[in-house]
Amino acid sequence: MKIIVTFQPKEEFITDLKNNFPEVEFLFYKKIKEAEDELPNAEVIVTMGEDLTDDHIERSKQCKWIMVTSAGLEKMPFEAIKKRGILVTNARGIHKIPMAEFTIGLMLQHAKQLQAVWEQEKDAVWSRRLPTSELCESSLLILGAGAIGGEIARLAKAFHMNVSGVNSTGLTGDHFDDMFTLQTFRDQLPKADYIVSVLPSTSETKGILEVDHFEQMKDSAVFINIGRGDLVEESVLLEVQEKNLIRHMYLDVFDQEPLPENHPFWKAASITVTPHLSSITKKYMPRALEIFKKNLFTYSNNMDNYINLIDTERGY
Repeated sequence: MKIIVTFQPKEEFITDLKNNFPEVEFLFYKKIKEAEDELPNAEVIVTMGEDLTDDHIERSKQCKWIMVTSAGLEKMPFEAIKKRGILVTNARGIHKIPMAEFTIGLMLQHAKQLQAVWEQEKDAVWSRRLPTSELCESSLLILGAGAIGGEIARLAKAFHMNVSGVNSTGLTGDHFDDMFTLQTFRDQLPKADYIVSVLPSTSETKGILEVDHFEQMKDSAVFINIGRGDLVEESVLLEVQEKNLIRHMYLDVFDQEPLPENHPFWKAASITVTPHLSSITKKYMPRALEIFKKNLFTYSNNMDNYINLIDTERGY
């Protein structure tokens, strides 16, 4: 069996894979273009999920399985994959710990005014007049109550927050006080102190938040987007900022990445930009490859207990 990996992991991970699966021929490439000549011979392709095209799928005549070592699938050529009947799995679930910690960190930073504290320190200013607050008993609305949203809710409950969520069914889950759907969450907006989005990019979620959603929020509300940049159009966010509709926005994901240096988000006083790093820690690749190894064992033994099997019709 020949497996092509379209990114270059550290040597320790390469050695681990080869030692655990000595019967497999692994070929590692820094990018997909370098792998194109070998694609027709690959039975399995391992990708970060942003480099495959319809043409690559067409070339991969022997491909039976694609492992995506991330959770995002919006750039996958699913129509071509579906026509070929190729199995797809991903690394869903590995992001919940770092992304939940990142979210709690932003909320604490905001509540305790740490950015302002750091600015005061630079100028050697001793002032205790900063308007700090508490997470305790504040209201959190999580758009996307899956694995990541559930972990955010679990940690938020440790701070005694009131936690509501949004999922596809409206059925509540652990650590949530209430649950809504994309069709019913609007009434919760005026009650939320923090609104966090971890929604994936789908036809239902693209551009779902509009100016009137922000108009319904408290003027003291905080919006955090760590899901996908196409959840809300940039023009909407800029209008929200210009009208001072809410207190602050923390944005980790964008339509165009990297965010251009001249983008107005960088200079906006009520917007904090972070470079799509909410999921990045040293444990990212070990967790992703652990799922791959378990699925490779399943594949090699003609079993069907795959982790994170993707419905290619739905795209997730």
